[in-house]
Amino acid sequence: MTQFPWLTVLVAVPLVGALVVAFLPKSPGSALPKLVGLGASVLTLAVGIAIALQYDTGGGMQLTEDVEWIHALGVHYALGVDGLGLLLILLTVVLVPLVLIGSWHDANDSNPAAFFAWALALEGLSLAVFAATDVFLFYVVFEATLIPAYFLIGGFGREGRAFAALKFLMYQLGGGLVLLGSVIGLYVVSAQQGSPSYLLSDLANLDMSTSAERWLFAGFFIAFAVKAPLFPLHTWLADTTEKATPGTSVLLVCVLDKIGTFGMLRFCLGLFPEASQWATPVVIVLALVSIVYGALIAIGQDDLLRLIGLTSLSHFGFITLGIFAFSSQGASGSILYMVNHGIGTAALFLLAGYLIRRRGTSLISQMRGVEKSAPVLAGLFLVAGLATLGLPGLSQFVSEILVLISAFDHAWWAGAVAVSGIVLAAVYVLWAYQRVFTGPDVVEGGAAPAPVAAATPDLDRREVGSVAPLVLALVLFGFFPMPLLDVSNPTVSDLMQHVGVSDDPPVVPAAGSDSHEEGQQ
Repeated sequence: MTQFPWLTVLVAVPLVGALVVAFLPKSPGSALPKLVGLGASVLTLAVGIAIALQYDTGGGMQLTEDVEWIHALGVHYALGVDGLGLLLILLTVVLVPLVLIGSWHDANDSNPAAFFAWALALEGLSLAVFAATDVFLFYVVFEATLIPAYFLIGGFGREGRAFAALKFLMYQLGGGLVLLGSVIGLYVVSAQQGSPSYLLSDLANLDMSTSAERWLFAGFFIAFAVKAPLFPLHTWLADTTEKATPGTSVLLVCVLDKIGTFGMLRFCLGLFPEASQWATPVVIVLALVSIVYGALIAIGQDDLLRLIGLTSLSHFGFITLGIFAFSSQGASGSILYMVNHGIGTAALFLLAGYLIRRRGTSLISQMRGVEKSAPVLAGLFLVAGLATLGLPGLSQFVSEILVLISAFDHAWWAGAVAVSGIVLAAVYVLWAYQRVFTGPDVVEGGAAPAPVAAATPDLDRREVGSVAPLVLALVLFGFFPMPLLDVSNPTVSDLMQHVGVSDDPPVVPAAGSDSHEEGQQ
């Protein structure tokens, strides 16, 4: 009996939805394209949940599909999902409908279909990236994600968005060109050892020379370092998040950029384990520079959206540090960090967008006293900000602890530098909150202690509904991260075994849980 192609359906639903939305009548003010787009994203969420319910947490690549595509090149249309892919798929299908709800009024009124259509297209292609188990297929959809991303940045947002979109595209195409060289190199290496193949299962067992493996690793890593982003290939990030709409920034930073760190785990460690360990000293240094440099420049920002974007440079440094520390704690912490960063940063971007719409500016120096008239907005922003700085009890704390443990195990100085990034995170989050939400309101001509309820209305039900699930997830996974670890740990164990690392995956003891007891044995 043929297995139902769940992953193909998962990818197809948002792509078909994007086509439908794009060809709907473009009447000014019409809500139909938005409703259809939201419906497609909710249906994608339902398919994602159905896939999660079928997933066996015992590990391994599951729900696989494999159809020969280009015989001469050994290319297959091959999809599959393991713990790493499943968590990022679930993150994507949850975030997109929330972004569409939160961006209801951000789309251009003369063409309400465009934003929703491009967002759905980006969702479908990103899901294909996370499910691809053929390197050639991965490369095709990896590059295809740039098309909707470019139009989302350049078509919607603030003045200067066209330059930001071009800068984003140039960086990403440059990284993709380097990646293409390594993809071609994999074909040559596999063809020399028999029949060519791009399947991960075949490539993982290739016997490559040391020099070939290191050159191929470099191509993959550079492309992923641009996508992630990692210092010094990060300069497109701040301009993009400053000029794009907050909803677009969520899709880019919380979904698209995860392809970079996903690729480091799936391809760099999975296909080039020796080269990954060879490059570890340089990558660790780059990750630490990203952590500290990203935090320092975030502190000095006056634009709220730019500040949030630069915090992600620091966070992606933590994720990369955990990956290349080569321990089960580090890899599990990195995967957990990807999910928790996506949740917390999405909440910050959406809330910042609501605030900017009300105040008419994104400049922190022109905001104060918002918490008096908009306490719900201020409270939710504070929770998301505290999660970003790693407050115990919120989800990102668990991720950072696991990464820091792996960093100190790798080298005491690496752990010490990484800890400084957490201290700096407290500075940029709390200082930004103080300048934006506390004190008297700032009006034209100076500070005024008068009430500002009329000037800064609080969140409405739609806006609260788009952010509340994210804040609840920050609290839930802060106290109970085990559902995420249960999914990721088997994948981490397989990956660590593949790269030659022998240690135990992290567990969180819980009374009455057989899986936890087994993990402790």
